[in-house]
Amino acid sequence: MIQEPETLYKLMILYMLDKVNFPLTNSQLSEFFLDKEYTTYFTLQSVLTELAEAKLISSRQVGNSTHYEITDDGKEALGFFVTDISSAAIADMDEYLEANKFSMRSESGVVAEYFRSSNDNFTVHCSAREGKNTILAIDIAVPDEGAAEDMCANWRGCSRKIYSYIMTSLLKGNADSAE
Repeated sequence: MIQEPETLYKLMILYMLDKVNFPLTNSQLSEFFLDKEYTTYFTLQSVLTELAEAKLISSRQVGNSTHYEITDDGKEALGFFVTDISSAAIADMDEYLEANKFSMRSESGVVAEYFRSSNDNFTVHCSAREGKNTILAIDIAVPDEGAAEDMCANWRGCSRKIYSYIMTSLLKGNADSAE
């Protein structure tokens, strides 16, 4: 049986990341652990850092959020110790993941960020993912930071419509254009 709470939190994070086929964000993991009062925010951040340093999870910065995925080493470690997670904790995690699966997948899969490019312009990078596959990625040059911020803010609400328009136009050879 696990004696250290931090070890249990690490296993719980590995379990959650293993149960989904998309990355979980720091805020999604924090929401679960804090709402269920398993631990504090600072302890959770420390545990995430330790898991990443041990290469049991990978992290990547996307805009202003961090996305986590389990690595092969993490899956192996979880396989050895998954039975050390209580059935009550597993039930809590399974319930949370099931209740929030759609919104979490959408949050992790639809991302927009911007950066300063050459000539004092900005580039907005918008992407949509389905699981681990990128289904759409667009880079758009814009003249100022305000426009870049607006595009990023609107991407989540517009991404499906834009994807549908592009697919329809390309598959049907839509000759209509906004000239």
